[in-house]
Amino acid sequence: MSLYQTWHSMTQRVANSDFATRTLPPMLTTIGNYAELMRLHKPIGIFLLLWPTLWALWLASYGRPSEQVFVVFVIGVILTRSAGCVINDYADRDFDARVQRTKDRPLATKKLEPGEALIVFAALSLFAVSLVSTLNRTTQWLALAGAVMIVSYPFFKRFFVLPQAYLGAAFSWSIPMAYAAQTGSVPRLAWLLFIANILWTTAYDTMYAMVDREDDLKIGLKSSAILFGDADCAMIGLMQAMTLFALLLVGLDMQLGFWYYLGLGGAASFALYQQVLIRDREPQACLRAFLNNNYFGMSIFAGIALHFAFS
Repeated sequence: MSLYQTWHSMTQRVANSDFATRTLPPMLTTIGNYAELMRLHKPIGIFLLLWPTLWALWLASYGRPSEQVFVVFVIGVILTRSAGCVINDYADRDFDARVQRTKDRPLATKKLEPGEALIVFAALSLFAVSLVSTLNRTTQWLALAGAVMIVSYPFFKRFFVLPQAYLGAAFSWSIPMAYAAQTGSVPRLAWLLFIANILWTTAYDTMYAMVDREDDLKIGLKSSAILFGDADCAMIGLMQAMTLFALLLVGLDMQLGFWYYLGLGGAASFALYQQVLIRDREPQACLRAFLNNNYFGMSIFAGIALHFAFS
Protein backbone atom coordinates (compact mmCIF):
# COMPACT_ATOMS: atom_id res chain seq x y z
CA MET A 1 0.00 0.00 0.00
CA SER A 2 1.38 3.44 -0.95
CA LEU A 3 1.95 6.23 1.58
CA TYR A 4 -0.97 8.17 0.06
CA GLN A 5 -3.30 5.14 0.32
CA THR A 6 -2.30 4.62 3.95
CA TRP A 7 -2.94 8.29 4.79
CA HIS A 8 -6.26 8.29 2.93
CA SER A 9 -7.39 5.16 4.76
CA MET A 10 -6.47 6.65 8.14
CA THR A 11 -8.26 9.95 7.48
CA GLN A 12 -11.36 8.12 6.29
CA ARG A 13 -11.49 6.04 9.50
CA VAL A 14 -11.14 9.23 11.59
CA ALA A 15 -13.82 11.06 9.58
CA ASN A 16 -16.25 8.14 9.92
CA SER A 17 -15.58 7.58 13.62
CA ASP A 18 -18.22 8.24 16.24
CA PHE A 19 -15.98 10.93 17.78
CA ALA A 20 -15.78 12.85 14.49
CA THR A 21 -19.51 12.52 13.88
CA ARG A 22 -20.26 13.99 17.30
CA THR A 23 -17.48 16.57 17.50
CA LEU A 24 -16.59 17.96 14.09
CA PRO A 25 -19.92 19.51 13.00
CA PRO A 26 -20.33 21.63 16.18
CA MET A 27 -16.64 22.56 16.05
CA LEU A 28 -16.88 23.64 12.41
CA THR A 29 -20.04 25.60 13.18
CA THR A 30 -18.27 27.44 16.01
CA ILE A 31 -15.27 28.22 13.80
CA GLY A 32 -17.67 29.51 11.16
CA ASN A 33 -19.37 31.75 13.73
CA TYR A 34 -16.01 33.17 14.80
CA ALA A 35 -15.09 33.85 11.16
CA GLU A 36 -18.44 35.57 10.67
CA LEU A 37 -17.90 37.62 13.84
CA MET A 38 -14.58 38.83 12.37
CA ARG A 39 -16.39 39.47 9.06
CA LEU A 40 -13.86 37.30 7.17
CA HIS A 41 -16.63 36.34 4.75
CA LYS A 42 -16.92 40.03 3.79
CA PRO A 43 -13.35 41.18 3.00
CA ILE A 44 -14.40 44.62 1.70
CA GLY A 45 -13.41 46.20 5.03
CA ILE A 46 -9.93 44.69 4.76
CA PHE A 47 -9.49 46.16 1.28
CA LEU A 48 -10.75 49.60 2.29
CA LEU A 49 -8.25 49.64 5.14
CA LEU A 50 -5.47 48.10 3.07
CA TRP A 51 -5.43 50.47 0.08
CA PRO A 52 -4.55 53.69 1.98
CA THR A 53 -1.98 51.72 3.98
CA LEU A 54 -0.32 50.67 0.73
CA TRP A 55 -0.55 54.24 -0.62
CA ALA A 56 1.42 55.43 2.40
CA LEU A 57 3.99 52.61 2.33
CA TRP A 58 4.74 53.15 -1.36
CA LEU A 59 4.89 56.94 -1.11
CA ALA A 60 7.01 56.90 2.05
CA SER A 61 9.52 54.47 0.50
CA TYR A 62 9.40 55.83 -3.08
CA GLY A 63 8.08 52.49 -4.26
CA ARG A 64 10.44 50.26 -2.29
CA PRO A 65 8.90 49.45 1.10
CA SER A 66 10.80 47.34 3.60
CA GLU A 67 9.71 43.71 3.24
CA GLN A 68 9.35 43.33 7.00
CA VAL A 69 7.28 46.52 7.32
CA PHE A 70 5.12 45.46 4.36
CA VAL A 71 4.35 42.04 5.89
CA VAL A 72 3.66 43.51 9.33
CA PHE A 73 1.23 46.08 7.93
CA VAL A 74 -0.65 43.68 5.67
CA ILE A 75 -1.17 41.19 8.49
CA GLY A 76 -1.88 44.10 10.83
CA VAL A 77 -4.63 45.38 8.55
CA ILE A 78 -6.37 41.99 8.66
CA LEU A 79 -6.04 41.76 12.44
CA THR A 80 -7.13 45.35 13.03
CA ARG A 81 -10.19 45.12 10.84
CA SER A 82 -11.16 41.78 12.39
CA ALA A 83 -10.71 43.10 15.93
CA GLY A 84 -12.68 46.22 15.04
CA CYS A 85 -15.59 44.12 13.77
CA VAL A 86 -15.57 41.99 16.93
CA ILE A 87 -15.62 44.93 19.36
CA ASN A 88 -18.20 46.73 17.18
CA ASP A 89 -20.53 43.72 17.29
CA TYR A 90 -19.97 43.34 21.03
CA ALA A 91 -20.94 46.97 21.63
CA ASP A 92 -23.89 46.85 19.18
CA ARG A 93 -25.21 43.36 19.98
CA ASP A 94 -28.56 44.68 21.23
CA PHE A 95 -28.93 47.23 18.42
CA ASP A 96 -27.94 44.76 15.68
CA ALA A 97 -30.88 42.51 16.48
CA ARG A 98 -33.20 45.41 15.55
CA VAL A 99 -31.57 46.35 12.23
CA GLN A 100 -32.50 44.43 9.07
CA ARG A 101 -28.94 44.30 7.68
CA THR A 102 -27.32 43.13 10.93
CA LYS A 103 -29.98 41.00 12.62
CA ASP A 104 -28.27 37.72 11.63
CA ARG A 105 -24.85 38.50 13.12
CA PRO A 106 -23.60 35.85 15.60
CA LEU A 107 -23.98 37.98 18.74
CA ALA A 108 -27.37 39.35 17.68
CA THR A 109 -28.69 35.80 17.15
CA LYS A 110 -26.88 34.54 20.29
CA LYS A 111 -24.92 31.95 18.30
CA LEU A 112 -21.98 33.30 20.29
CA GLU A 113 -21.87 34.71 23.79
CA PRO A 114 -20.50 38.22 24.54
CA GLY A 115 -17.70 36.67 26.60
CA GLU A 116 -16.56 34.65 23.59
CA ALA A 117 -16.37 37.85 21.54
CA LEU A 118 -14.16 39.47 24.18
CA ILE A 119 -11.83 36.46 24.16
CA VAL A 120 -11.54 36.65 20.35
CA PHE A 121 -10.89 40.39 20.57
CA ALA A 122 -8.19 39.87 23.19
CA ALA A 123 -6.49 37.18 21.09
CA LEU A 124 -6.49 39.36 17.97
CA SER A 125 -5.19 42.32 19.98
CA LEU A 126 -2.33 40.31 21.47
CA PHE A 127 -1.32 39.11 18.01
CA ALA A 128 -1.40 42.71 16.74
CA VAL A 129 0.70 43.89 19.69
CA SER A 130 3.30 41.23 18.94
CA LEU A 131 3.53 42.52 15.37
CA VAL A 132 3.79 46.18 16.36
CA SER A 133 6.53 45.34 18.87
CA THR A 134 8.81 44.56 15.91
CA LEU A 135 8.57 48.18 14.71
CA ASN A 136 10.15 51.37 16.03
CA ARG A 137 8.97 53.23 19.13
CA THR A 138 7.21 56.03 17.24
CA THR A 139 5.08 53.50 15.38
CA GLN A 140 4.27 51.72 18.63
CA TRP A 141 2.96 54.92 20.24
CA LEU A 142 0.90 55.69 17.15
CA ALA A 143 -0.50 52.15 17.23
CA LEU A 144 -1.63 52.69 20.82
CA ALA A 145 -3.57 55.81 19.78
CA GLY A 146 -5.09 53.88 16.87
CA ALA A 147 -6.21 51.09 19.22
CA VAL A 148 -8.05 53.63 21.39
CA MET A 149 -9.95 54.90 18.34
CA ILE A 150 -10.89 51.38 17.23
CA VAL A 151 -12.26 50.43 20.66
CA SER A 152 -14.13 53.72 21.18
CA TYR A 153 -15.66 54.06 17.69
CA PRO A 154 -18.75 51.85 18.27
CA PHE A 155 -19.83 54.06 21.19
CA PHE A 156 -19.62 57.29 19.16
CA LYS A 157 -22.77 56.26 17.29
CA ARG A 158 -24.70 56.84 20.51
CA PHE A 159 -23.99 60.56 20.81
CA PHE A 160 -21.77 61.93 17.99
CA VAL A 161 -23.71 63.19 14.96
CA LEU A 162 -20.86 62.40 12.54
CA PRO A 163 -19.45 59.02 13.64
CA GLN A 164 -18.35 58.29 10.06
CA ALA A 165 -15.69 61.01 10.37
CA TYR A 166 -14.38 59.38 13.56
CA LEU A 167 -14.26 56.06 11.73
CA GLY A 168 -12.38 57.90 8.98
CA ALA A 169 -9.70 58.94 11.46
CA ALA A 170 -9.44 55.37 12.78
CA PHE A 171 -9.24 53.92 9.25
CA SER A 172 -6.66 56.53 8.24
CA TRP A 173 -4.36 56.07 11.24
CA SER A 174 -2.35 53.45 9.37
CA ILE A 175 -1.02 56.29 7.17
CA PRO A 176 1.08 58.11 9.81
CA MET A 177 1.98 54.69 11.21
CA ALA A 178 3.27 53.54 7.81
CA TYR A 179 5.39 56.68 7.42
CA ALA A 180 6.76 56.30 10.95
CA ALA A 181 7.59 52.62 10.39
CA GLN A 182 9.22 53.27 7.03
CA THR A 183 11.04 56.56 7.69
CA GLY A 184 11.04 57.08 11.47
CA SER A 185 9.01 60.30 11.20
CA VAL A 186 5.61 61.61 10.08
CA PRO A 187 6.09 64.45 7.56
CA ARG A 188 3.54 67.07 6.54
CA LEU A 189 2.68 65.09 3.40
CA ALA A 190 1.58 62.12 5.51
CA TRP A 191 -1.00 64.30 7.26
CA LEU A 192 -2.29 65.57 3.90
CA LEU A 193 -2.76 61.94 2.85
CA PHE A 194 -4.39 61.30 6.23
CA ILE A 195 -6.93 64.10 5.62
CA ALA A 196 -7.63 62.80 2.11
CA ASN A 197 -8.43 59.38 3.49
CA ILE A 198 -10.68 60.74 6.26
CA LEU A 199 -12.72 62.49 3.58
CA TRP A 200 -12.89 59.37 1.42
CA THR A 201 -13.83 57.11 4.35
CA THR A 202 -16.54 59.52 5.53
CA ALA A 203 -17.94 59.59 1.98
CA TYR A 204 -18.13 55.83 1.49
CA ASP A 205 -19.31 55.12 5.04
CA THR A 206 -22.11 57.64 4.51
CA MET A 207 -23.21 55.49 1.55
CA TYR A 208 -23.15 52.52 3.93
CA ALA A 209 -25.15 54.48 6.53
CA MET A 210 -27.78 55.28 3.90
CA VAL A 211 -28.61 51.56 3.83
CA ASP A 212 -29.51 51.59 7.55
CA ARG A 213 -30.91 55.11 7.83
CA GLU A 214 -34.53 54.15 8.57
CA ASP A 215 -33.55 51.53 11.16
CA ASP A 216 -31.05 53.91 12.81
CA LEU A 217 -33.74 56.59 13.11
CA LYS A 218 -36.06 54.13 14.85
CA ILE A 219 -33.51 52.97 17.44
CA GLY A 220 -31.88 56.37 18.02
CA LEU A 221 -28.38 55.86 16.57
CA LYS A 222 -26.49 58.73 14.92
CA SER A 223 -25.02 58.75 11.42
CA SER A 224 -23.86 61.13 8.70
CA ALA A 225 -26.71 59.90 6.50
CA ILE A 226 -29.19 61.14 9.11
CA LEU A 227 -27.25 64.38 9.68
CA PHE A 228 -27.04 65.25 5.97
CA GLY A 229 -30.67 64.32 5.22
CA ASP A 230 -31.70 65.28 1.68
CA ALA A 231 -28.22 66.76 1.08
CA ASP A 232 -26.58 63.34 1.52
CA CYS A 233 -25.67 62.78 -2.16
CA ALA A 234 -24.34 66.32 -2.52
CA MET A 235 -22.24 66.02 0.64
CA ILE A 236 -20.82 62.69 -0.53
CA GLY A 237 -19.95 64.27 -3.88
CA LEU A 238 -18.27 67.20 -2.13
CA MET A 239 -16.17 64.88 0.03
CA GLN A 240 -15.21 62.80 -2.99
CA ALA A 241 -14.09 65.95 -4.82
CA MET A 242 -12.10 67.11 -1.79
CA THR A 243 -10.46 63.67 -1.54
CA LEU A 244 -9.34 63.83 -5.15
CA PHE A 245 -8.12 67.41 -4.73
CA ALA A 246 -6.04 66.45 -1.67
CA LEU A 247 -4.59 63.51 -3.60
CA LEU A 248 -3.82 65.87 -6.48
CA LEU A 249 -1.85 68.04 -4.04
CA VAL A 250 0.04 64.93 -2.88
CA GLY A 251 0.97 64.19 -6.49
CA LEU A 252 2.11 67.75 -7.14
CA ASP A 253 4.17 67.85 -3.94
CA MET A 254 5.95 64.59 -4.79
CA GLN A 255 6.19 65.39 -8.51
CA LEU A 256 4.40 62.19 -9.46
CA GLY A 257 3.84 61.55 -13.14
CA PHE A 258 1.42 60.27 -15.75
CA TRP A 259 0.57 56.93 -14.14
CA TYR A 260 -0.44 58.56 -10.86
CA TYR A 261 -2.79 61.01 -12.56
CA LEU A 262 -4.23 58.18 -14.64
CA GLY A 263 -5.00 56.44 -11.35
CA LEU A 264 -6.66 59.61 -10.07
CA GLY A 265 -8.73 59.75 -13.23
CA GLY A 266 -9.84 56.16 -12.72
CA ALA A 267 -10.81 56.94 -9.12
CA ALA A 268 -12.80 59.98 -10.29
CA SER A 269 -14.68 57.74 -12.74
CA PHE A 270 -15.62 55.34 -9.95
CA ALA A 271 -16.77 58.28 -7.80
CA LEU A 272 -19.07 59.44 -10.61
CA TYR A 273 -20.46 55.91 -10.99
CA GLN A 274 -21.16 55.80 -7.25
CA GLN A 275 -23.10 59.05 -7.54
CA VAL A 276 -25.27 57.45 -10.21
CA LEU A 277 -25.92 54.46 -7.93
CA ILE A 278 -26.96 56.49 -4.87
CA ARG A 279 -29.05 59.12 -6.66
CA ASP A 280 -32.37 57.41 -5.77
CA ARG A 281 -31.17 56.40 -2.27
CA GLU A 282 -32.30 52.82 -2.81
CA PRO A 283 -30.62 50.72 -0.06
CA GLN A 284 -29.20 47.95 -2.25
CA ALA A 285 -27.86 50.48 -4.76
CA CYS A 286 -26.22 52.41 -1.90
CA LEU A 287 -24.61 49.17 -0.73
CA ARG A 288 -23.29 48.56 -4.25
CA ALA A 289 -21.85 52.09 -4.29
CA PHE A 290 -20.14 51.44 -0.96
CA LEU A 291 -18.61 48.19 -2.25
CA ASN A 292 -17.44 49.93 -5.42
CA ASN A 293 -15.04 52.01 -3.32
CA ASN A 294 -12.69 49.04 -3.37
CA TYR A 295 -11.94 49.99 -6.98
CA PHE A 296 -11.50 53.66 -6.06
CA GLY A 297 -8.75 52.76 -3.59
CA MET A 298 -7.24 50.19 -5.92
CA SER A 299 -7.07 52.72 -8.74
CA ILE A 300 -5.10 55.17 -6.59
CA PHE A 301 -2.67 52.48 -5.51
CA ALA A 302 -2.23 51.24 -9.08
CA GLY A 303 -1.29 54.78 -10.15
CA ILE A 304 1.25 55.10 -7.33
CA ALA A 305 2.77 51.66 -7.92
CA LEU A 306 3.02 52.15 -11.71
CA HIS A 307 4.62 55.57 -11.25
CA PHE A 308 7.46 54.14 -9.17
CA ALA A 309 7.74 51.02 -11.32
CA PHE A 310 8.35 53.03 -14.49
CA SER A 311 10.04 56.18 -13.17
